[in-house]
Amino acid sequence: MRARLLALVLLLLLAGCSPDGTRDDGRITLRFQSLAWQEESVEVTKDLVAEWNASHPEVRVEYVQGSWDSVHDQLLTAFEGGEAPDVIHDASDDLADFAYGGYLADLTGLLPAELKSDIPQRSWRTTTFGDGVYGVPFLQEPRVLIANATWLRESGVRIPTPQKPWSWGEFRRITDRLSGSGRYGVAWPLKEPVSATLNLSLSAGGQLFHRGADGKVTVRFEAVDQVVPRTIRAQVGTDRSASPTTLGSGGSDTLPGFFGGRYAMVPLGFSYRQQIVQQAPEGFDWRVLPAPAGAGGLAQGVSPQTLSLAEDCPHKKEAAAFLGFLLRPENMVRLALGDWMLPTGTQALKDPALHTARHGWATGTALAAHLRPAPAQTVRGYPEWKDKVATPALQEYYSGAIGLGALRERLEEDGNLVLARYQR
Repeated sequence: MRARLLALVLLLLLAGCSPDGTRDDGRITLRFQSLAWQEESVEVTKDLVAEWNASHPEVRVEYVQGSWDSVHDQLLTAFEGGEAPDVIHDASDDLADFAYGGYLADLTGLLPAELKSDIPQRSWRTTTFGDGVYGVPFLQEPRVLIANATWLRESGVRIPTPQKPWSWGEFRRITDRLSGSGRYGVAWPLKEPVSATLNLSLSAGGQLFHRGADGKVTVRFEAVDQVVPRTIRAQVGTDRSASPTTLGSGGSDTLPGFFGGRYAMVPLGFSYRQQIVQQAPEGFDWRVLPAPAGAGGLAQGVSPQTLSLAEDCPHKKEAAAFLGFLLRPENMVRLALGDWMLPTGTQALKDPALHTARHGWATGTALAAHLRPAPAQTVRGYPEWKDKVATPALQEYYSGAIGLGALRERLEEDGNLVLARYQR
């Protein structure tokens, strides 16, 4: 430990900074860990950091590259070691444990008024834990259907729009109609089945997690929660309109088969459009369709990307000012275009670049008003419930290994045992 402290002091001296992030010349340095990974997104984020530094010589921001694959464990180690970055890029469904653990700063009273008012309250709910706000939700993506436009056109099926989407029943009938001769109407990439199932189930009125008057959460797998799982199970096992081989795949794994004419549609996150633009063979005609709707309309759950401040950041006021700059409407648009996602800000969403028919931008933007906090957003113990209970149970149900009754028993009985340990 002593050697580690000496090494840290030496690094600070070499950098010309004191332990509170202030250089010998009085200039403040803030470390900003970004999870941008696509080339366009990294370039935009670095450009914005450079623009801030050029106009704010007294507060320098240092760009630090992070990774989505390891961010939770990496941040936990950094927090516990007192070495966390000042400004933290993450996702709202990863914040609960950090917020309740005291690692993140409460942003109430720190953020510019125009930023707070521009982002809808439904988005702020994704980063509100208890009485505090622990992140700024700034990018989000709906799940959409990426469809082979030629296949759909030749089949003569009704093309859904955000104004008149398919119902879940109609979606099932259409995928059945599109199937045959070794081809499938849909490919469900469900390597991570929990998020997709829960978030899409909001469209059918599903909630799954129910908070009682005592504040405690219980799992109830009711009829409205079963609409989406039963549809997928029927497509795979009864209609044979969904490929069984993609159930264990990630979204990117389905693209070669989609381009090769094996699947008519693939449900994917909106940002996958960039990969499709980059990888689709020349002349391949595709389009973006809204996900099916039910009793809840086009509603679906999202876990927006977020920007937070570490509780240990010694310059929270300056760091909050950087967030205000980074998330000005025009800058939020640049970040959204770079990541092929939607901004949360109402002003940014009005930008004409997000309303073009090209690459389905207009379809995605039309869904923004229907996005809601993911059902598990503030549930303590959700990560363990997801990993140990829901993921294996849903995988077995979709593959046909267990029935609906067994799925319900495991989600509810086993799941509530897990959640109870976090709510004593």
